[in-house]
Amino acid sequence: MGQKYAFDLEDRLVEFAVRIISVVEALPETRVGKHVAGQLVRSATSPAPNYGEAQSAESRKDFIHKLKVALKELRETMIWLKIIERKPLCSPDRTKDIIEECNQPISIFVKSIETARSKP
Repeated sequence: MGQKYAFDLEDRLVEFAVRIISVVEALPETRVGKHVAGQLVRSATSPAPNYGEAQSAESRKDFIHKLKVALKELRETMIWLKIIERKPLCSPDRTKDIIEECNQPISIFVKSIETARSKP
């Protein structure tokens, strides 16, 4: 069951990255739009491969570290999404529900890190 859950989360992270790419492609071709696009695409496409690396971690410490990297990138993504939404840099339809969609894996990673730390 754990293996199925792992692939489900990995798939969710990949789908999230794909959805973010659509947001990035809708940003304006201005200096600000290009800057935000570059930052957002880097932070939002990082959690899925980092989570994949965590699945092959060499130790519990390595596993926790890789999850923390993915969490850090998701939190950065959340801030860029808020900037896009508050400016607004693209149609609100593009970012509708995506902040909540970003918050869900953040919650999952926070709990996973807590659980991994608490095991002997």
